[in-house]
Amino acid sequence: MTSTLPLVTIFTPVYNGEQYLAECIESVLAQTYLNWHYIIVNNCSSDGSLEIANRYARQDDRISVITNTKFVGIIENHNIGIRLISAKSKYCKVVSADDRIVEDCVSRMVRLAEEHPSVAIVGCYQASGENIRWKGLPFDREVVSGREVCRSSLLDGLDVFGTPTSLLYRFNIANANKHFYPHSLPHADTSACYKYLQSHDFGFVHEVLGEERIHPLQTSAKVERLGLGNIAFLDNFLTYGPVYLNEMEFEERKRHLFLGYYRWLGGNILKMEGREFWEHHTSRLRDLGYPIQWAKVLNAALHEIIDEIQNPRVALEKLYAVVMLRHQNRYDRRR
Repeated sequence: MTSTLPLVTIFTPVYNGEQYLAECIESVLAQTYLNWHYIIVNNCSSDGSLEIANRYARQDDRISVITNTKFVGIIENHNIGIRLISAKSKYCKVVSADDRIVEDCVSRMVRLAEEHPSVAIVGCYQASGENIRWKGLPFDREVVSGREVCRSSLLDGLDVFGTPTSLLYRFNIANANKHFYPHSLPHADTSACYKYLQSHDFGFVHEVLGEERIHPLQTSAKVERLGLGNIAFLDNFLTYGPVYLNEMEFEERKRHLFLGYYRWLGGNILKMEGREFWEHHTSRLRDLGYPIQWAKVLNAALHEIIDEIQNPRVALEKLYAVVMLRHQNRYDRRR
């Protein structure tokens, strides 16, 4: 029976993940799908991650443990995992070290992909604390044109590409490039979806097949704290918008996105965001070729103050924050 099933390679990139790694591995071992190989890529962990991984590998010869010779970035560790996969694999799946998957996760995702050979990437719902993430596709839509789902994402903000743990990749697609994840930023997994769905379909299993752990050290915690999701969407839009949208759609959507982004930045002045926040967004906008326009930020902040003028004390505190940022910006320009 096992030999008739397509081979699926599951891999877990891990760096100092001892708190959740055993439970992550146990969730892979519990899969009802039987024809799999599991690779754990240890990124020079200094905690007990390697010991945990090796203990399971000694118990099950379907598990391989690889330790990098030097520490690399998180996305490069994912790309290393992809490059380690055997050409015999038909599908590959990431399970992040602080996540876990339900017992029929691989089975359900592979079944959909096998029934629809045009599908390159399969997604699913994912539990995150008390929330269920990656909703958006109508329940009766299991397969969507890649171009359609990418257009909906770029134009309407449809959010179904999820995280690596919530996705299954057809391996001949993932293996087409040395760097499957196309850059080193945290949103590289979403960028990969835009990149590879230009000529393939997207499948979606309308069930909760995985769970994301919420803790202060997870990558998504930093993304949330610094608002990296907003600049990430702009990055993907500027890169892939011209691929999926016509010129008029692209320009109008770009205008709308930047207007909303600057309004959001202005609001963050009022939240007294620290230097790390502003340095990050300033440098990322510069990298994208759209240097930050402080006049727009300050104007947006003033509009926020006007909206809250009914509370004079709060408004004065926020006005003070605007004045201090203006002073700091002038100081930085003189340095």
